[in-house]
Amino acid sequence: MLKSLLRRVIAAAGLSLLLTGAPAEARSPSAASPALWEVSDPDTTIYLFGTIHLLPKNTEWRTAKFNQVLAGTQELVVETIVDDKNPGKLMSAMASLGFAPGLPPLAERVPAAKRPALQAAIKKIGLPPQALDRMKTWTAALILLGPKFQELGLSGGVEGVLRETFSAQGKPIGELESNLEQLSFFDKLPEEAQRQLLEGAIEDKKAMDADFGGMLRAWTRGDVVGIAKTFDKDLSGSPALKQMLIRQRNANWSKWIERRMAQPGAVMVAVGAGHLAGRDSVIEMLKKDGYKVRRVQ
Repeated sequence: MLKSLLRRVIAAAGLSLLLTGAPAEARSPSAASPALWEVSDPDTTIYLFGTIHLLPKNTEWRTAKFNQVLAGTQELVVETIVDDKNPGKLMSAMASLGFAPGLPPLAERVPAAKRPALQAAIKKIGLPPQALDRMKTWTAALILLGPKFQELGLSGGVEGVLRETFSAQGKPIGELESNLEQLSFFDKLPEEAQRQLLEGAIEDKKAMDADFGGMLRAWTRGDVVGIAKTFDKDLSGSPALKQMLIRQRNANWSKWIERRMAQPGAVMVAVGAGHLAGRDSVIEMLKKDGYKVRRVQ
């Protein structure tokens, strides 16, 4: 269903702006070996690393091979940079896009049977319902999703760790999209899609856990085919959504990589794993343009 798809998109295809830095429950450590690719010419190497934006706290995903690659990389590029200590840029972007006058009360944007669940979710975040009534539907959905992901024991995933590592070493960190650009993808969704996301944000823990379980297992195994099948199946009934959230962004990023190949050096590009899987992936777009992409993990 669309609401479960959008939750997966948030976690594995690069729309995680409001979900970083949340505390997670302790879980048993688990080992992972996520997929890593390399595209290179005589003086430039770009590593493409598929990430999960939300992970169980104790997941061990940095393998010996990954650490070796990381040590030789001079720059990190992520989808967007969220500054947890100074969130003014993000809040400004949210304020410019996320509110509108004359909206119906949020309770009227979900079926009557789901209104008790909505009320309970609002109570958990500690905001008065009237504050959410002024929000666009996607904005309220993102605000309410944060605590739900925490209930699953998920917190900020790979990008935060990578940013800390590069920052500590004095290496530059860039972004492919601004905070405003990322939020604009939600703002362009049809209202029906936004309401599906809102319904998904207030579902119980069991339903959400089922959505993430298979995706997380595929990512930890480096099962790119499995990730692609999940997204292809979910997006088959929504070509407009696929074009907006996946294909167009992949095209933008593949062109950025091609331009970056003209500069010497070693760069790690870390983006949601859903963008590096399937026939419309960044990987396949680079191959179509004549680049040799080699999987190294």
